[in-house]
Amino acid sequence: MPAEMPFIAIIGAGSLGGALAHTLALGDRVSEIRLIDSEERIAQGKALDIRQSSPVDGFTTLVGASGALAAVAGALAIVVADPAAGTGEYAGEEGLALLRRINAVESAAAIVCAGASQRELMTRALSELHIPPSRIVGSAPLALESALRALVGLSLDSSGVPIALSVFGVPPGDAVVAWEEASVSGQPLAAHVPAHVIAGLNSRIPGLWPPGVYSLASAATRVVEALVTDSRQRHSCFVAVGQGRVASMPVELGPDGVRRVIEPVLTRQERTRLENGLGNF
Repeated sequence: MPAEMPFIAIIGAGSLGGALAHTLALGDRVSEIRLIDSEERIAQGKALDIRQSSPVDGFTTLVGASGALAAVAGALAIVVADPAAGTGEYAGEEGLALLRRINAVESAAAIVCAGASQRELMTRALSELHIPPSRIVGSAPLALESALRALVGLSLDSSGVPIALSVFGVPPGDAVVAWEEASVSGQPLAAHVPAHVIAGLNSRIPGLWPPGVYSLASAATRVVEALVTDSRQRHSCFVAVGQGRVASMPVELGPDGVRRVIEPVLTRQERTRLENGLGNF
């Protein structure tokens, strides 16, 4: 692995930040991860635990820790997770103050909001801090998408891996799944899953939100890897959708952040639900 590859900074060594650091290291797609938290000893302990697992898990990613936010300087991507000493994800005034400080130190790196509750934080970052829309993305909808794929797989007595679908809107209440364009092994999903099963899956969406820590960590890992590898794959993520709003949309990602927001292919009913949901905030 090239030594000159940029590193990934994870802000917060809480349960989400620690799980994310480990999951990202396992993928072995980045040369270095920096786990940054004002509770430096906790961050160092988690980084050490991850490093000690590398001979068993077979990854070479260097995992370090710092108590100084200045350590984000030069990062390819900065992931905002949860503080070690806090009670949840960075959000509200604390989250906004953190993003302000991050932006003062590193004004170019893509910012990934890994938490399920950080959509409002993204909205404020766009409107109050004027962070460019292409630079900030939220990965939590990808965890919801993964859960739905798993449920579809169960309905087919199969795995969720060959299933492709996208989540739009604002989970949980205003989430819209584009079932008409969903597929299983490249074939239309609607040909394999009856309408009443799809209706049942739609009704289960509120109960799938917020996703668990490990699902959120896996989703953020996939988004970071897409940023690193310049992937052309689609990922359901929170992004700016105009007029200061943030919602889940399929996107293509690259080293600079969001390269393209993909216009959804929706039925008339699905589009109405999406537009009504976007009008609710």
